[in-house]
Amino acid sequence: MTELAPDIAARLKRTADGLVPAIVQQAGSGEVLMLGWMDDEALARTLTTGRATYWSRSRQEYWVKGETSGHRQWVRGVRLDCDGDTLLVTVDQEGAACHTGDRTCFDADVLLADG
Repeated sequence: MTELAPDIAARLKRTADGLVPAIVQQAGSGEVLMLGWMDDEALARTLTTGRATYWSRSRQEYWVKGETSGHRQWVRGVRLDCDGDTLLVTVDQEGAACHTGDRTCFDADVLLADG
């Protein structure tokens, strides 16, 4: 088990399940790629290894992005929002970020067109 630094852990506001949403953004372009969930362990692993690690709510296990698909996320930065309830993870994305094979998880369904 990887320990999260006490000062970081104290600032996090978690859901009832102990999770914090992590918005994932492409370094450089700012493109929003996906949303994942992290608990203290996933965040600590991410900060320690430089590889984006999430908690799968459906499988109830940790997963390192790209471990099986090859579509890795190399972490360039992690920020905590002003309320302490959301993370912003900046990455260099290899391949598709979405499990559907799309570049981002936000390509498919446009509810309101930009403009």
